[in-house]
Amino acid sequence: MKKFDEIKNILIVGGGMMGKNIAFVMTENPRLNVAVYDPFLKEIKDGMRANLRELAEHGVISEAEIEARLARVEFTADIDSALVKDADLVIEAVFEDMEIKRKTFAQLEERCREDAYFCTNSSVMSPSAISAELKHRGRFVGTHFWNPAHLIPLVEVIKSDATADGVAETVMELLASAGKKPCLCKKDVPGFIANRLQHALWREAIYIVEQGIADAETVDTAIKNSFGLRLPQLSALENSDMVGTQLTWNIHSYVLPALCDSHEPSPLLKKMLDEGKLGFKSGSGFYDWTPESAAKCSSDLNKYLIKMLYGK
Repeated sequence: MKKFDEIKNILIVGGGMMGKNIAFVMTENPRLNVAVYDPFLKEIKDGMRANLRELAEHGVISEAEIEARLARVEFTADIDSALVKDADLVIEAVFEDMEIKRKTFAQLEERCREDAYFCTNSSVMSPSAISAELKHRGRFVGTHFWNPAHLIPLVEVIKSDATADGVAETVMELLASAGKKPCLCKKDVPGFIANRLQHALWREAIYIVEQGIADAETVDTAIKNSFGLRLPQLSALENSDMVGTQLTWNIHSYVLPALCDSHEPSPLLKKMLDEGKLGFKSGSGFYDWTPESAAKCSSDLNKYLIKMLYGK
């Protein structure tokens, strides 16, 4: 198996919303050669620059540095290109569709070297299932980058049921060298680590609205102005230790029986779907949205992340 210092040629497969940002992230390590395989190359190049505009506007990175790093990214629309064949590590970022992902890796396995590491950027899909039909499954891991990938530090590295010893650790070392915060998910479980935590919160938040305990705006206000403020500094298990195991036990003994424990999506979500309340895309969900307010919400998120991460 390859060691960290033996990995030089990085191939990103799929240059969409996630892929273009992952490619830029990997240029953080000047030792790496970064390439993107995708049929729609012009859109990718333009999209990469557009995504980085806010970083330049806030003084996080200069226009000159952006151009220098983008100049190091090579592009190909030819799956038989040397950029594909010579890859030491592949990060797939195609559509979240099991058959598309399996077909993509089958094509790559026919062309890439047997010692190349394969990574799938999926937020929920099992790396064990995606790699099930490959010949060399030991070199395969999940790498879940969070959107926007050029800002969110976390990358979850997920071991499949066949990942060879040391592969995940080497991938984590590589990601850390590109400025990310990799976390190891030792078991291939639905939702991995962070999405399980996030959707446990979403389930209870939606349940509170469904049960008429509070409206959506009140729920979000409560989160943003209480534990949400301290989470970046004091997370769940640190907080449990701070207040003590006994108090955690006492609170859970009292409150857990009253929390939502449904294994099905909320009936409120089904009702919203039936009414065409699809969120940003339809102009209504838990809130009403105009194109301007939806764009502002997305922009405000990026500005918040830049301030939190870079103090700009």
